[in-house]
Amino acid sequence: MQNAGIAALGLDWQYLAFAVPPADLPAAIAGAKAMGFIGLNLTVPHKVAALDLLDDVDVNARKWGAVNTVRFEALSAQGEWRAIGDSPAPPAAAVRAKGYNTDAEAIVRALREDLGLDPRGARVLVLGAGGAGRVAALKLAEAGADTLHLVNRTPAKAQAVALDIHHNFPGVTVFFDYPNSAVDLVLNATSLGLQPNDPLPWDESRFALGRAHAAYDMIYRPAETPFLHQARLAGCRTANGVGMLLYQGAMALELWSGRPAPIPQMRRALEESLYAR
Repeated sequence: MQNAGIAALGLDWQYLAFAVPPADLPAAIAGAKAMGFIGLNLTVPHKVAALDLLDDVDVNARKWGAVNTVRFEALSAQGEWRAIGDSPAPPAAAVRAKGYNTDAEAIVRALREDLGLDPRGARVLVLGAGGAGRVAALKLAEAGADTLHLVNRTPAKAQAVALDIHHNFPGVTVFFDYPNSAVDLVLNATSLGLQPNDPLPWDESRFALGRAHAAYDMIYRPAETPFLHQARLAGCRTANGVGMLLYQGAMALELWSGRPAPIPQMRRALEESLYAR
């Protein structure tokens, strides 16, 4: 996906994947900065640990408590920090690593563009309150959701997310149980569905998917998880996590390059990679 976007923009860059053990993350970030990398993407388990390893962190990444994108910036002659990838020449001065979070905005964009759902005023059941669930719940609250029902295997995690929501978005009502009435959206932020023998991510005896207008699964492979299959049979509009993956990557490319991301080329490459047979 990223290399397709880079090629479409005519940039002389290459996007590579590296497996970095958690203990080596500080050295990996420092090494990338020293070698003149444009930027980095970080995934589990590095998103939280990176917060304390960077020279600066964007206010939204600090708010969501996770970094998934790092941009290396150089100090310009005017004393401004500019993305190395948006500079006409290699940096001749100080370089810093700044962290961003593009996951949160990608969630809302995917809901709007892939499901036609505006979170403002919505009633949402969020399954999972771990890293992904926390970011989703907080972003939905910021986007104006009316009511959030948080269901998590460990209640303490859901309660911690609720405290963050209450502190930052006091107008949003939060419950720690399945809703008794219809909802606009059920969002699966758990990992249940990645493996063929996984149990369903919700308790069928506590909530019928037919009471939801739409269902979104952050999982993107398989293309249709058992959760989405059941939601589709129940009459819900459904979408998987490929849109979120696309939009968070596109926003990262825009942060690095300072140019609009070529969404169609990136989507085509992503879907071919994930679903081609």
